[in-house]
Amino acid sequence: MSMLTPPGLGGQYRIRGDRYPRMRRPRRRGRIIAASLASGLAVAVLGWGTLQLVDIFSGGDPGPDKAAAGRPAEHAKCASPAATAKAAAGGRNAAGGHGLPEPGEITVNVLNATSRSGLAKDTADELKKRGFKIGKIANAPAEFDQKVEKAGVLIGAPGATTSDRLQVLGTQLEDTRTRYDERDGKDIDLVLGKGFERLAKKKAATAALAELTGSSPRPGKSASASGATC
Repeated sequence: MSMLTPPGLGGQYRIRGDRYPRMRRPRRRGRIIAASLASGLAVAVLGWGTLQLVDIFSGGDPGPDKAAAGRPAEHAKCASPAATAKAAAGGRNAAGGHGLPEPGEITVNVLNATSRSGLAKDTADELKKRGFKIGKIANAPAEFDQKVEKAGVLIGAPGATTSDRLQVLGTQLEDTRTRYDERDGKDIDLVLGKGFERLAKKKAATAALAELTGSSPRPGKSASASGATC
């Protein structure tokens, strides 16, 4: 053994000549990787916890308005005509306007523009049974006599309230058109034309009126059948 060799060491640690053995610490890559993973996991957990705290203190539930804002635009189309009419009526009331009138608040003059005798009286009697007030029952003036091809013409004075009354009356028959003229009072005219056979069946007219006012959907029809775009 060389005199330069420390006591108790030999073999690979034996010093020969002018070369000395290098004693290195074992590499600890495994510990370094484990420490890095642990640090990353700790950061992720801390971030998740922070988000939860922010969510709790900001209210958590986004609420119906925010949730609706986040939905795709096409969901906004999923509304039935009844819901749309109800929303429109509600908008008028919220703006300080008025809702649609009841049939009992509407006075109808029934005028016969056809050659069929008694048509105006029979129609007036049926409208009265359905809650409308009846004003004048007569033949139509010359400007309409035998000149109305549709089922009828609804006539009233200009204005939003008249338009509402005409809409309500319009639920009682189909294939009509609307006109406005200068007149006094709130009465409206129903001029019966050549296309008129009879008023709409009471059940159908009631359903149409309910849909117009938004009080209920049409009976026996699903949302998709009543005009929803879903």
